[in-house]
Formats: sequence, structure tokens, C-alpha cells
Amino acid sequence: MRRLRNWGPPLLLVSPSIILVGIFVYGLIGVNVATSLATTTDRITGRVTNPGGLANYGNLLTDDRYQHALWNLLVLTVVFMTGTMVFGLLWSVLLERGVAGEGVFRSIYLFPMAISFVAAGVAWRWLLSPAKDDQAIGLNQLFVNLGVPWLQSSWWSSDSSFNMAAMAIPAIWQLSGYIMALFLAGFRGISADQREAARVDGATEWQLYRHVLFPQVSPVALSALIILGHMSMKMFDLIYSIAGANSYTAEVPATFMWIQLFPQSNPTGAAANATIILAIVAVVVIPYLIYTNRTEKDGRA
Repeated sequence: MRRLRNWGPPLLLVSPSIILVGIFVYGLIGVNVATSLATTTDRITGRVTNPGGLANYGNLLTDDRYQHALWNLLVLTVVFMTGTMVFGLLWSVLLERGVAGEGVFRSIYLFPMAISFVAAGVAWRWLLSPAKDDQAIGLNQLFVNLGVPWLQSSWWSSDSSFNMAAMAIPAIWQLSGYIMALFLAGFRGISADQREAARVDGATEWQLYRHVLFPQVSPVALSALIILGHMSMKMFDLIYSIAGANSYTAEVPATFMWIQLFPQSNPTGAAANATIILAIVAVVVIPYLIYTNRTEKDGRA
């Protein structure tokens, strides 16, 4: 009875949130999974479009177009995460060392994060225009004006894997400042005594960062990788804004799901696609949550 009195008011306070999350998050996930396992037929021809059960997932995973979308996602994720981590770490190190006008530079680096992916995509669609030579605009026109026309590119409309590497450029530009802020907060949380002790022991600046500072910001790096990884896997609005609704060359599972749901009128296939995306994100996020929970328990112990 005493335990009920202790837990009753807090549980009553959070119960509306629990109910809403249960219905609109986990409930809808359940509906999506059920939809992905359904058997559907074409209303006009009567042909079975989705055989039902796990066969729906098998058909989707063996589809050449979906495999192309998964490959694009892999290229986008690798380039996006690598570029964002490198630039974010570089900028944080420069600011951490105390440059003049740090507040101005910090604001400049963080400003892209305040812009929505849709607005950024509209601007970058012009910058990454595939038009070349006399019709060149955006970056290609800049290369022509600078006398280096050989740097012109087809960007995201290329048929090679470079198209998704180019698609990662706007995402890197937009989120590098956020990663910089994470690393900068990690560096600023390290006491000055440790730095001074390392310098007294004769450590160079490189040795200071390598053996003292970088190991202590490794949890920040892990958190940043998890955040960037799950963002890239479900990226839709930026790609949609730049490449359009039906771009095969820049297609990823999220944009392919839009095509399945609307132009193809295949909600079962779209639900299977969404479930696979959820599973990929869960594979990345759940181990991190388990690691974080264990670390917190060890810290309290």
C-alpha cells in the first residue's frame, strides 16, 4: 500500500504521455508491421501484387530498384558521417584552442542547422545544378568563372556512385556545426589541470590531444555517430527537395517508399520498406542505448 502511494501520483501524472506514446508510436508501428504482411491483389487485373507474410520482404529485398536504393543509402551514409565528423572535429579543435571572434565563428558554423532541410535543399538544388559550360549555373558556373571548367560535375544526377556522395555535401554543410558544438562541449568539460599536467610532463600539443583529450571525448564521438547514422538512414526531405519525386539516380529507401505509397499505390510494399528502415535504425540505436545504460549503472556503482 505504501509503495502504491509512492508510485501512484507520479504514474498518474505521466499516464497521458504513456497512453499517447503507446497508441501513436508503438500502436502505429504494430499497424505498419501488420500491413507489411498483408496479401494484396491488383483491383483491375486481379494479379497478386504482394503474396503476404515474409514473402513481401523477400520480394522487396530482391527487387533491383530497392537494392539500388540500399546501395545509394550506404554511399550517402558513409560520406555524410565521415565528412560531418571530420569537419565538426576540425572546427571544434580550432575553436577550442581560442581563436579571435570565437562567438562569430560559432554562430556561422551553427547557422545552417537552423535552416530546414527543405529550404536548404531548394538552395542546394541550384548550387548542384548538372548544367555545364554555357548553360552552367551554381557551382559549375563558379568553376567556369574561376577558369577551372574541368571541375564541373553532373553532381547528384550522375549515374555513378558519386551522385550520392554529392548529395551528402548539403547534409555535411548543414550538420557539421552541430557536431562541432558537441565536440566543443566535450573539450570544454575537460579540466585545465589535466592539460597543464600533460604539458608539464613534456607532452606536445599533438600528444596532448591524442592521449588526453581525444580519449575523453570518445563518448561524444559515439553519440554523434549514432545521431548522424540514424538521420542519414531516414533522410527524405533533403533528397526530395534536390532530386525531385521520381529521381532513380538519387533514390534511397525513404524516397522509394514515397513512390511505393503514392504513384504505385502499394501501401503493403511501402509498409515493408518502412519496417526494414526501422529495423536498420534499431540495429544501430539499440546497442548504443544498452551501452549507455550499462555505463550509467557502472558509474552509479
